[in-house]
Amino acid sequence: MIGQLKGTLLDKRPPRLLLDVGGVGYEVEAPMTVFYDLPETGGELLLHTHFVVREDAQLLFGFASRYERELFRSLIKVNGVGPKMALAILSGIEADRLAACIRDQDTTSLVKVPGIGKKTAERLVIEMSDRLDKLDGAPAALPGRVALDAAPDARADALAALEALGYRNKEAAAAVARAAEQGDDSSEELIRRALRTLAR
Repeated sequence: MIGQLKGTLLDKRPPRLLLDVGGVGYEVEAPMTVFYDLPETGGELLLHTHFVVREDAQLLFGFASRYERELFRSLIKVNGVGPKMALAILSGIEADRLAACIRDQDTTSLVKVPGIGKKTAERLVIEMSDRLDKLDGAPAALPGRVALDAAPDARADALAALEALGYRNKEAAAAVARAAEQGDDSSEELIRRALRTLAR
């Protein structure tokens, strides 16, 4: 089990990033909440990880805090929620807010999160309510967000990230286009605005 990685950030292409740990490059999938606060390429990064082994793949998921990782682990235990859907859920809502919605049985807010329908929201509330207090770690205070330089292909990166999270090309492209109307920022900012649009 790989539980933590600390190394140099080599590349970031949502939802995947590449981390150099002692000369070994680890490809890690992470929710967009992680990408919003990544250091510049070449900077040091610590991730709390969850390793998934399947017959057809070995996948490594990374999170900014132990609490976020524990929420992910709790999510994938819910009937009908796999790692990809759990990643999409944590990309659409911050960990502490997701926990609050579950505690308050706020299914109305949950269904606005990308990837959560009415039945899934009800299952999350029923199956996760008792688990929340047992999760390791506490909600981390969100650090100040640092604006990242916009890349020329920020829109393409944003579109690719949304498709990787499970959105159809047409709806993802429309959301990115609407997000870009507010200005061509970094791909991370475009994805954040597009996810808000898709959640409406």
